[in-house]
Amino acid sequence: MSDMHGKFVWYELLTPDTAAAAKFYHDVIGWNAKDSGMVDFSYTIFEVPSHNRGIGGMMALTGEMKAQGIPPNWSGYVAVDDVDATAAKFVELGGKIWRPAADIPGVGRFAVVADPQGAVIVIFKPAPMDGAPPEDLPMGTPGANGWHELYADDAEQALAFYSKVFGWTKDSEMDMGPLGKYLLFAHNGTMIGGMMNREPSIPVPCWGYYFCVDAIDAAVERVKSAGGQVLNGPMEVPGDAWVIQCTDPQGAYFALVGGR
Repeated sequence: MSDMHGKFVWYELLTPDTAAAAKFYHDVIGWNAKDSGMVDFSYTIFEVPSHNRGIGGMMALTGEMKAQGIPPNWSGYVAVDDVDATAAKFVELGGKIWRPAADIPGVGRFAVVADPQGAVIVIFKPAPMDGAPPEDLPMGTPGANGWHELYADDAEQALAFYSKVFGWTKDSEMDMGPLGKYLLFAHNGTMIGGMMNREPSIPVPCWGYYFCVDAIDAAVERVKSAGGQVLNGPMEVPGDAWVIQCTDPQGAYFALVGGR
């Protein structure tokens, strides 16, 4: 495996109202939204303004997607060395391919897959770039990603699965009482997220993504005033940080992390 294999590299929002979502995330997180310039396809890039760096994208939730039962949602893209081989590995280990591997001209190759418990994720191999890839945003940069969280039926089994396909390793664990253990996982020795058994209020296994803000209490007010809903928090987490879990006005789940 290369150093890139198993690294989260992009985040994507599917929403029924892209204009409203662009305004919401600008008001709440500070992202600038700009058209990607792709021919014959409408795709919006979310940029972190302090670094003029794209962190994610957005596209419209189509009628066909709605008919398949796909709700407004955020997806994470994980870089892999070989999309087709990794998709086959998902199936071999009990997972599923939701969208077979395909090329995005000039961008890369991707597939939409699910782990054996049903949590969906996107695997992606970027197209060759001129020069070195941009450096990661400094940790805690407002607008950058701050954490990845999996709500599983069995967190221990989930971590074992992702260790095989992405090379992730267990960093440590925390006792969450009736909810069991919170398993912290790392990519190439750097802790990037956690896995836990899902609560009954979470209908299916799924991934959640945390984005950084400078101050959590101000972010709470921004979410509410922009028409979103705070489902949980502010809640203190290790690292002298606080989190809130939210839905945007169109119903997509996301979370924020910041100081207080």
